[in-house]
Amino acid sequence: MLRALILALAMLVAAIPAAAQDKRIALSFDDVPRGAGAFLTPDQRTVRLIAALHRAGVRQAVFFVNPGNIEKSDGGADRIDAYVAAGHVIADHSWSHPHLSAMTAEDYLADIDRAEAWLKGREGYRPWFRYPFLDEGQDDAAKRDALRAGLAERGLANGYVTAESSDWFIEQLTKEAVADGKAIDMAALRDLYVESHVEAAEYYDALARRALGRSPAHVMLLHETDIAALFIDDLVAALRARGWTIITADQAYADPIAVEARRYATPSAQGTLTEMLAWQAGLPAPRWYARNNTHLARRLFNERVLHEAPEQ
Repeated sequence: MLRALILALAMLVAAIPAAAQDKRIALSFDDVPRGAGAFLTPDQRTVRLIAALHRAGVRQAVFFVNPGNIEKSDGGADRIDAYVAAGHVIADHSWSHPHLSAMTAEDYLADIDRAEAWLKGREGYRPWFRYPFLDEGQDDAAKRDALRAGLAERGLANGYVTAESSDWFIEQLTKEAVADGKAIDMAALRDLYVESHVEAAEYYDALARRALGRSPAHVMLLHETDIAALFIDDLVAALRARGWTIITADQAYADPIAVEARRYATPSAQGTLTEMLAWQAGLPAPRWYARNNTHLARRLFNERVLHEAPEQ
């Protein structure tokens, strides 16, 4: 069913004016290396993810690494090397994945430095830092500015996100269901994963166009999960069917928005860069994709993937 839909969408795209087809997006994967998922061992996941990205023609994705996870993830360093050997790049996601809003700027920068000590000099390394939880200090402007200054001193750029659909939560729900012995409708899981991320890309692109007056080079937030390994090629096909071009992370982070981002002083530095742009432009809420609401995401998962009756 999904592949038939993709084919139909591709035929429709051919009739869309060229100006509407300038949508570009890079893929990024957080929390690398992760442990075992719902269906695969870590090694199986890496092999399948690399193969799926290759089948989909994705030349370069970026994997944001937490070196503190390596000892907890069997073969984690080797799997990181495998992503790089396949043509992908790696960047900093902190050592221990902390919340900036829950600690001092000094301690947070020390955690970054520890991760950088492991990453620097490795093949495929890029000087980009992604805030865990996309937490850039929330409403603490002094902490936000201290981190921005600290990153600049270290030669690190913000590895921001412009589009997301909380795939980590879909993975969490899947793991919980498998652990509880519930039957998983794999075709429905694929459709929910693909549909949610394509809708998120479209939503955030429309929001960015309103805030910027143009479509920037987008960066989609994903995680190194089993569902990504199983369905990333379906997601890429669906994005292309909607007129998206998959670009490299290097291309995405060369967009002028990367320079502009360092100047944003929004009321809350938390979430996607697109949300911050919308704040800055004075656009009214909502400024984030609806399925990032975990209550809605759980209801859709239960109804569509587990075929459970909706809660009354």
